[in-house]
Amino acid sequence: MTEAPDGLEGAGFFATSLEKVVGIARANSLWPLPFATSCCGIEFMATMGARYDISRFGSERPSFSPRQADLLMVMGTIAKKMAPIVKQVYEQMAEPRWVLAMGACASSGGIFDTYSVLQGIDRIIPVDVYVPGCPPRPEQVLDGLMRVQDLAKNESTRRRNSPEYQALLASYNIK
Repeated sequence: MTEAPDGLEGAGFFATSLEKVVGIARANSLWPLPFATSCCGIEFMATMGARYDISRFGSERPSFSPRQADLLMVMGTIAKKMAPIVKQVYEQMAEPRWVLAMGACASSGGIFDTYSVLQGIDRIIPVDVYVPGCPPRPEQVLDGLMRVQDLAKNESTRRRNSPEYQALLASYNIK
C-alpha cells in the first residue's frame, strides 16, 4: 500500500493535484523490459523469483515489447554491434520511459575494455539509474527499482515536454 499524497482532507473527501496522483500510479505500475545479455540477467531472474519478489513493487509484468514497457533494464555486456538495437528499443518505447543500467558492463563496459564492447550504455541512450556490481545482488536491483519509482513519482508531467529534456534527447540524436 502506498502513502496518500499531500492534499486537503475532510469528512468524506480528499483533494490533491492530478500530477501527484499520476506520479503515484506511474511509480507503482512500472512495466520493465529486461534487455539481458549475460550474468546480470541471472540476477534479474533471481529478483523475479519468490524470495525477492519484484511484484511487491508493481513490476511483476515484464514486457518483452518496447511499445508496452516504460522501464528499460539493460543488463550485461553490450557489444558495439548491439548498440543500434538497444537504441532502437529505447526509441520504440512510449514516453514516459526510464532506463536502469544494471551491472558493471552495462554501466561502464566492466572488465571488457576492448574495441568490441560498448563502454557504458550512456554513450547511446540517457540512463536514469545505475546499479553497481558484477553482478549486482537482487537487493541492489530492488534498490535501483525503488530509485526509478522515486523518479517516476516525483517527475512533473510537463518535464518530458521541456526544452531541457528535448535538448538531452537531441544530444543522443534521438527524435
